[in-house]
Amino acid sequence: MKQKIVVTGAAGYIGGQIALALKDAGHEIMGIDRRPCPKHLKEVCNQFVLADFDSDTAGKKLIQFVPDAIVHCAGTSLVGPSVRYPSDYYHNNVVKTIHMLDLVLAALPKTRVIFSSSAAVYGEPVLTPCAEVDPCEPVSPYGESKRMVEQVLASYHRAYKLDYVAFRYFNACGADSQGRHGSEPGGTHIISRVLESIRDKQEFVLNGIDYPTNDGTCVRDYVHVEDIAAAHVAALDAKISAGVYNLGSNQGVSNLEIIDSAQRITKQILNFRSGDKRAGDPAMLTASSENFDQFGSWRKYSLDDMIQHAWNWYVRQNS
Repeated sequence: MKQKIVVTGAAGYIGGQIALALKDAGHEIMGIDRRPCPKHLKEVCNQFVLADFDSDTAGKKLIQFVPDAIVHCAGTSLVGPSVRYPSDYYHNNVVKTIHMLDLVLAALPKTRVIFSSSAAVYGEPVLTPCAEVDPCEPVSPYGESKRMVEQVLASYHRAYKLDYVAFRYFNACGADSQGRHGSEPGGTHIISRVLESIRDKQEFVLNGIDYPTNDGTCVRDYVHVEDIAAAHVAALDAKISAGVYNLGSNQGVSNLEIIDSAQRITKQILNFRSGDKRAGDPAMLTASSENFDQFGSWRKYSLDDMIQHAWNWYVRQNS
């Protein structure tokens, strides 16, 4: 059934892919972002509001649109800068989100909120793969801000019956399989950085080669951005109960395995050297996504697909 969906952060990497998936599924979309909508996404949103999601302009448009759901992707999202500028992260991610939730409760009480959380809430996990019931001990203001919003959502659900789903993403990567959308230049996770280094023929620094893992490099869980988008489309269904869900692949991949796969898929050699470990990087961080998997199939892409689709996007943008 066609629904009316608001996507905050619709001009971004994940928000843009979710908007595409919602459009493909036949829904009516209003995008909100303080950044202009990229040219390749111009036709995706039925309406696009160029404003901060916490602004009066966005609030009025939100109420007029009367959405069935709000997919809340907007926010500040880098771990390193959050340590240097914590105020930005607590204000943008927590304070503004509370304002939006209060608006929803007052004017749109039947609207479901689907929140973009992060694996950063786990910090340095005691156990891996991480399950939703495991301790959350974030080690950065970014992770703390995501955890705070999760707690606000849970308390608003208990007290005011706010309908919500929070997704903890584990390393979103890849690009749209049809070549319509992908990450912006200067990606922060290793797949983007490796592929950009190969494309630009620049040296890549591999941070840490003496972790207690099989090959000495960090192990992470990667999930295709299109699969993440599919999970958001599925979460519109009322049968998905309110709560927090991991979105991952249920398996770990090491940094060296990423490099090997990227060289094989691009048929190019990466010039790389080892560097120091990054502070706060756990040796292994993987997800158990069993809780969301019970609602149906939402993952269809492999690691090779993630790297191939991302590479296709980089090549296209460079041509």
